[in-house]
Amino acid sequence: MSDILLSARGLSRRYPAPRTRLFDKRQFTVGLEDADIDVRAGSAVGIIGESGSGKSTLVRLLLALDSPTSGTVEFDGRPVDASASARSLHWLRRQTGIVFQDPYASLDPRMSVGRIVAEPLRALGIDGDRRARVREVLEDVGLEPEMAARFPHEFSGGQRQRIAIARAVAHRPRLLIGDEPLSALDVTVRAQILELLAELRVRDGLTLVMVSHDIGVVQNLCDEVVVMKDGRIVEEGPTEKVLLQPQVSYTRRLLASIPVIDRGGSAADGA
Repeated sequence: MSDILLSARGLSRRYPAPRTRLFDKRQFTVGLEDADIDVRAGSAVGIIGESGSGKSTLVRLLLALDSPTSGTVEFDGRPVDASASARSLHWLRRQTGIVFQDPYASLDPRMSVGRIVAEPLRALGIDGDRRARVREVLEDVGLEPEMAARFPHEFSGGQRQRIAIARAVAHRPRLLIGDEPLSALDVTVRAQILELLAELRVRDGLTLVMVSHDIGVVQNLCDEVVVMKDGRIVEEGPTEKVLLQPQVSYTRRLLASIPVIDRGGSAADGA
């Protein structure tokens, strides 16, 4: 039996460009072009590249949050049809979770933390004691269970991202995707959240896919790395090999230009 949990072949996404004149031929911009990727169960894969390189487009297509222009996606050998109804995709939503970049924008300020974390349990119709699960997962991410009654504005940026992670794993997914989940946080708080993700991966057997501008995140968390440029995957392989012996000139330039965070920094208050 294959250990490939998530796979894509020939994945492309093109967006219609606005016409400057009424009868001009329709032009397209390329978000992603002919991408192949395999994510092994239990692995951690980092996706790096400049802004506009196609990283977030790839993630959205892998999670069926957008439909590809061409190509296929499979999760655990099952085809993913992004054009299917929301209810038809419940099976995929149960298996996956995502943490977005901005913890300030990703949490509904009108909802208590308890309701936010329980949201996927309700939406996916997962049975059981939801309040108990909320308390459990809040403790898992380093927050007090009593915080479930509070609201997002009462927390620091690092705490909000812990809440977002709690929501993403509350339904016990097999795959967790982070789309720049650390970039909106200060350096010392990033190190704490990075440690949390590593702990969750080991304890819960999660498979991780992490989009990041920060080579330090990829270097310390990921087994494999995918390098993207202009909507294409230009290099991939074991993290140590790609980062220490890049084969593509673009990867060498990218590594030279991106700052690396120091995980050895002291912990920040309120993270």
